[in-house]
Amino acid sequence: MIKKIEHVGIAVKDINKSNLLFEKLLGEGSYKTEIVDAEGVTTSFFKLGSQKIELLEATSKNSPISRFINKRNEGMHHLALHVDDIEAEIKRLEDEGFSFVSKKPTNGADNKIMVFLHPKSTNGVLVELCQDIK
Repeated sequence: MIKKIEHVGIAVKDINKSNLLFEKLLGEGSYKTEIVDAEGVTTSFFKLGSQKIELLEATSKNSPISRFINKRNEGMHHLALHVDDIEAEIKRLEDEGFSFVSKKPTNGADNKIMVFLHPKSTNGVLVELCQDIK
């Protein structure tokens, strides 16, 4: 079952400049920066109440974030939803007709496993399901 909005992911060209911008905007600095080699990104997280904003900067020209920025420029990349049982949600949503970028969860940032629903099945929004690593 989907529990809450976990975070909003924003693709950025320069994470250092964007960190300063979001620090001014939110009145607090990033609480965590992390490299996720499997996704080709450097991430930076900001808390906003019980939700988070994740900034994503590409670490290579072939990463998904680099391709996203080249095609669409900087901006909202994905909406992440927190689940307690990612495997059960994959099955439930697949049974409901949703398609996935990949149905195999992978390790993501912030101590999560994650999987993406394909935007073609979610009105053009890239939706991430994420679960805390236990």
